[in-house]
Amino acid sequence: MHLACPAVLSALLFCTGLYGVLARRNAILVLMSVELMLNAVNLNLVAFDVWLSKAAEETLHSGQALTLFTIAIAAAEIGIGLAIVLAVHRNRGTSDIDRLRDTAEGPEPDGTRGDALTADATEKAEATA
Repeated sequence: MHLACPAVLSALLFCTGLYGVLARRNAILVLMSVELMLNAVNLNLVAFDVWLSKAAEETLHSGQALTLFTIAIAAAEIGIGLAIVLAVHRNRGTSDIDRLRDTAEGPEPDGTRGDALTADATEKAEATA
């Protein structure tokens, strides 16, 4: 098999993951897109490792070792990412990236903030009026 086949497949996977990161609003789908991009990198590492080992007659397989390291880092990243998304979903009730704003940023475009600070400020304003 030529080097072009896995390289083209890896480029397609990476572009699909990049589109998912840029276009999706759900945090879970963004994490899945990042994983797709990392898998595209892993495919490229293994393909170039096989291609270079045939050309140089070496048996080091550093591309495969880097791929195992990348898989371990990706597993840790998805575990921490999912834990953060679940904690945010429990606290705010949504995993929509556009709605995950800090309370210091001001009101949302629809005029409501939906947090306890806004309710307390409204009650204080009504009490003083």
